[in-house]
Order: sequence, then C-alpha cells, then structure tokens
Amino acid sequence: MSNIRIGIVGYGNLGRGVELAIRQNPDTELAAVFTRRDPSTLKILTAGVGVYSVNDVADFKDKIDVLILCGGSATDLPEQTPKFAELFNTIDSFDTHARIPEHFANVDAASKKGGNISVISVGWDPGMFSVQRLYGSCILPEGKDYTFWGKGVSQGHSDAIRRVEGVADGKQYTVPVQAAMDAVRNGEDPDLTTRQKHTRECFVVAKESADKAKIENDIKTMPNYFSDYDTTVNFISQEELNANHSGIPHGGFVFRSGKTGVNGETRHIIEYSLKLGSNPEFTSSILVAYARAAVRMKNEGMTGCKTVFDIAPAYLSSKSGDELRASML
Repeated sequence: MSNIRIGIVGYGNLGRGVELAIRQNPDTELAAVFTRRDPSTLKILTAGVGVYSVNDVADFKDKIDVLILCGGSATDLPEQTPKFAELFNTIDSFDTHARIPEHFANVDAASKKGGNISVISVGWDPGMFSVQRLYGSCILPEGKDYTFWGKGVSQGHSDAIRRVEGVADGKQYTVPVQAAMDAVRNGEDPDLTTRQKHTRECFVVAKESADKAKIENDIKTMPNYFSDYDTTVNFISQEELNANHSGIPHGGFVFRSGKTGVNGETRHIIEYSLKLGSNPEFTSSILVAYARAAVRMKNEGMTGCKTVFDIAPAYLSSKSGDELRASML
C-alpha cells in the first residue's frame, strides 16, 4: 500500500506540528503546504515539497489523499472545511464547542456532495477528552463528568491580554484548582462553579509609563475571559517572559465519578489525564492519526462528516488487525 499523501493548509504552530508528526509516521508523506502568505517567503522542513498559495488547493485534487486544515476556529475553519470537503478528504481541529453541530451539518453536506470523508473537531478537547467522557458515561450511567484544563497556556486568553491598552506582551495560564480535583478524586461529587474549578494566571509585560493598576483591573474585569475567575496578574520584564514563558504547554484531566450496586453503595472513579510539553505538537499528532483513519474509511466506501465518536480505534493505527490483537489486546 502506498503512503498516505497529506496536504497542510496553514503553516502556523499547528501546521508546523503536522509536518513534524508526518515525519514520525512512515506510512504518511507530506505532499504540499498551502498558505495565505507569499509562498516564496515560507521555508518548511521537508526537502523537495512545494509551498503553494491556498488559492491553488483545487489543482492538487489527484495528488493529495487527505487535507489537514490548520486554521483557526473563529473564522477560518467554518469557511474552509466545507469548501475543501467537497474536493478532498479533510481533517480539522474546530474547537468552538457550542457551534460543533452547525459545523458538522455544513461539512457533512459538502463531504457527501463530493463523495469524501471529513473528520471535524479532532484534538484533545474536543477530541481525546470527548472520547473519555463518552466512555465514562456509557460505563457508569449513574454519575457525573468533570473536566479540568491545565496547567497550560491558553493562546486565546493570552491574545486577549495582549490587546489590553498598555500591554506590550503577555502569556496566560489556565490552572485547575487542586482542592476541587481532590474533592472529585475522593468521590464527593461536588457541584462546582466556574470559579471553583479553575484560576487564571497572567504574566504581563507593560509598556513604558503604562498604568499597571488599570491594566490589572482591565484584565480581571474582562467579560468572557477573566471576570468569572480568580485571576492573578504578574508584571515581569520582556526578558523574563522570553526566558520562562516561551513554550506552549498544556494538559488536563477528565473524571467520571459513578456508583453501582443495589443501592449505589459502590463508588468508582475514572481518571484520564494529559501533560503536554507542546499543545500544538500533540494536537498535530492526533490530526495525523485521524488522517490515516479518514483515508481507510474512504477506501471502504464511507462518505460524509465524522467525529471521534464515529471512528473505531483500529482505524487510527498503522498496525494491522492481527498485529493489534497480538500486541495490544
């Protein structure tokens, strides 16, 4: 069987991560990179692979088995995924939870029209965490789900603080509240508010002569980002930010707390956790695994939009069914 030919649309942190992930999967190869920037200004790691304008994607219909779309969920993916799903098998990491049903419907229609497979909302949340929540609720129907994110960099929240007047640069970390996680682990089934589950920790470089008190207040009172959380604002130098906060780590925990027995007397806790050195590199590795699954499903005659709920784990592996049963079951 020939290698799976993958095209990357967008070459930011996620696109670069996909290129790295392809290098670790011998049954895949990078076919092309597409960008909104001037292609001549983009230098990629893979020798012999071309960089092209995103406007030229359709010209590669017979040269690419699956497109991995590495744009943002706010404006890029709602437009790009349905557009490209009519022409290619596609994978995206759409993560606006409230709009997933709408995005699914749009991509499903386009994929079926083109006779392709598309997998949306691939990553760790939504994605791997979603699968764990589903498994937990199926196994322990009488119970509660808890999801904690962090400690890790929130790129969206970091961008929000950098837009505050007087801020030169900044990073924001989402931090789970240890006492809340301990209560879940102890089987107390707490009812937790947003504020009780997570805190926000900001590291801010202020512009010269900026009003730091005003910056701190503007951050802490920002609706939809910080006003519902206990938020700490730390003012540091640009040098310290560069030295100590240049990475993009993340992670989190999914719990299912449930009861079995005649009167619910037996307690069970399911816990799944991730500790990620690089959020985009880990997410990219998931995208490549699901790209393999999409191509296999297309080869079996399936079409339409899928999510992680619809795809059996065996489709993700480069191993055969015999190999999986012998080595992992």
